[in-house]
Amino acid sequence: MQTVLGGLLTCGLLVAAAPARLPPFAPESPVAPPGTRAAWVWTRTDAEPMVAWARVHGVRALFVHVDRDARTNGDAAWFVRLRALCDEAGIRLDALGGEPDWALDPARALAWRDTVLALGVFRGLHVDVEPYLLPDWSTRRDRAVAGLLGVLDALRGGDLPLEADVPFWYHTVPVGAATLADEVIARVDALTVMSYRATATGPNSIMDVATDLLDRAGRAALPVRLAVETQPVADCAHCGFTRRADLDAALRDVDAAAARFGAFEGVAVHQYGTWSAMPE
Repeated sequence: MQTVLGGLLTCGLLVAAAPARLPPFAPESPVAPPGTRAAWVWTRTDAEPMVAWARVHGVRALFVHVDRDARTNGDAAWFVRLRALCDEAGIRLDALGGEPDWALDPARALAWRDTVLALGVFRGLHVDVEPYLLPDWSTRRDRAVAGLLGVLDALRGGDLPLEADVPFWYHTVPVGAATLADEVIARVDALTVMSYRATATGPNSIMDVATDLLDRAGRAALPVRLAVETQPVADCAHCGFTRRADLDAALRDVDAAAARFGAFEGVAVHQYGTWSAMPE
């Protein structure tokens, strides 16, 4: 999701070609109150102002990227400090990781998880594995799909709950008698749906593209965040926000429209750096 190509594909352009301290996520969690937000953090930044900004803007969870060598590259002390600040602010701190080729090499995912566990500061695992960016998606899709599900199987069931980023169109990908959406839901503790649209309701909007996964996750009692983009997406002018006022207005509408879904856990914003720098 860091790449322009990744954003382009998660915008749905593949659909035409493809049929105080917070507790861990729990299926019985109530619908998130209006204004509940989360944010991705892909690059290391000054922890104090970031957490202060996040608290003011309703952020209840930060997905912070962790390198496999975080124990040895000097980041460990920064993560410890960040956890302390997040605890004080009532913000959940999750470890963010993922590459498309994890679907072909799950050992890389397990090595990342081992690093996260060794750091000992995170409340959950948040993975962004996008196998549709691999050449195999066009030539050997079954292999890429099986690899993704294998990675989720390998990561789930440990000491930390597992949340996964997913594009909204996974229900169009068949997996046996089910769909890829159903198979992912069966393997995770929570979802973040990359519902990248610049309008909240109506045709081809955030709610329009996310409704299917909200329904499926609701039947499984699985918490779901919807997600929005705040940086340019190539060839998809209607997929991201460029002004804070437009974003804030749309997210208020999403809060209202999504309140009828028992699975709704709030809105995740990609990403902190561009969100915090948005012009009014």
